[in-house]
Amino acid sequence: MKRLMNLRPSKPTALIMGLLPFIVVLLIYIVASDVRLAENPNDKLLPSMSSFVEAVDRMAFTPSKRTGEYLFVEDTLASLERLGLGVMISAVLALLIAIPLGFVPFVRAGLSPFVAAISMVPPMAILPILFIVFGMGEMAKVALIVIGVTPLIVRDLQQRVMEMPTEQLIKAQTLGGSSWTITLRVVLPQIFPRLLDAVRLTLGTAWIFLISAEAISATEGLGYRIFLVRRYLSMDVILPYVVWITLLAFLFDYLLKQFNYRTFKWYDAGKERS
Repeated sequence: MKRLMNLRPSKPTALIMGLLPFIVVLLIYIVASDVRLAENPNDKLLPSMSSFVEAVDRMAFTPSKRTGEYLFVEDTLASLERLGLGVMISAVLALLIAIPLGFVPFVRAGLSPFVAAISMVPPMAILPILFIVFGMGEMAKVALIVIGVTPLIVRDLQQRVMEMPTEQLIKAQTLGGSSWTITLRVVLPQIFPRLLDAVRLTLGTAWIFLISAEAISATEGLGYRIFLVRRYLSMDVILPYVVWITLLAFLFDYLLKQFNYRTFKWYDAGKERS
């Protein structure tokens, strides 16, 4: 008798099971929207599917009468630029900080408590300080992502470095490797795929900081648009934007996972791919 924990669905079955919750949620929304609109055709809380189509056409495929730009495209590009810059800076800083923290005991003794304390500071609490220091421009938004994400990646990578097999480090030293050589030839190649995993896991957090910063101070961006139209209860615009942000986050997660798998096949050896 096979145990439930040992049963594996086929790929078509897994695909259907993965899509099923989305289909159920969509059907529930359609039914609830029809009920509310039947009672009040002007209800804005649950717009009809046709309202979403009209809103997407207006935002994405019709130039703005005021600026002549396609607002959906401009908002997406602005947000992706901020997110990409913030995550890239966070990844580089985390790599430069985490390896010494995990590899060199004296560095760990001096800086590890400080990094741990910094990681506990709520980034949103210091957003006003960032606006005061960097102004209301792009720098403050990127800085919020960096400050919010970098400590999380640092602590994860530090732990990964400390978990490296001691036998590898001893053998590298026996073969005459210096600390610098071992860092470059032994530690860095094993930590880099873990860095990509850490970036994947923190993308959701980075999106939260980005949307929050754009909601407070921006003239374009996905978060800016959502909070701009909320005063008009424009759910036909808000919900497509939320879905688009979710799709972008899912796409980035998938691409990073595929890049990691194809570039560092040894890293995923023995793991079950999802």
